[in-house]
Amino acid sequence: MAKEELIQFEGLVTEILPDARYRVQLDAGHEIVAYTAGKMKKNRIKTLAGDRVTIEMSPYDLEKGRLIFRHKDERPGGSGPRGAPPRGQFRRR
Repeated sequence: MAKEELIQFEGLVTEILPDARYRVQLDAGHEIVAYTAGKMKKNRIKTLAGDRVTIEMSPYDLEKGRLIFRHKDERPGGSGPRGAPPRGQFRRR
């Protein structure tokens, strides 16, 4: 394994911590602390508790990771984000 190779895992965000950090329960059963990747900050991608995410980790430190992708929600419910009504429903005068 080369020094630059990173390992990717999938997991579930269980808790939001200060400084854009998250506690993530990996599918393998381990719990780690992850921080938001720069591209996610740049594109203003919000991550909430309960979201499925992809984590990138170094093989040298398996307690920390970088959150690189938030998977789409397949939750039934509201048609807009977080259950909000769709835009354009009410006209502005």
